[in-house]
Amino acid sequence: MGQFDFELDTCGLVCPEPLMLVRNKVREMDVGQVLHVWATDPSTHRDFTNFCRFLDHELLLAAESDGRYEYLIRK
Repeated sequence: MGQFDFELDTCGLVCPEPLMLVRNKVREMDVGQVLHVWATDPSTHRDFTNFCRFLDHELLLAAESDGRYEYLIRK
């Protein structure tokens, strides 16, 4: 896994909470910084993919293992 500047654990939360937390964190970040996110809600894959596409962020990683989802998002 690559390096990241911030980490956010949204495990146990369900839509729309993970997306709201990511959105708020990304607002605080500088362009080029990377956020590492853990989640357990399967809908986060769709939500984070669309979030990055619509707001022109880069989804560097979207992986799933044992019911946990891991994401790297570059602002």
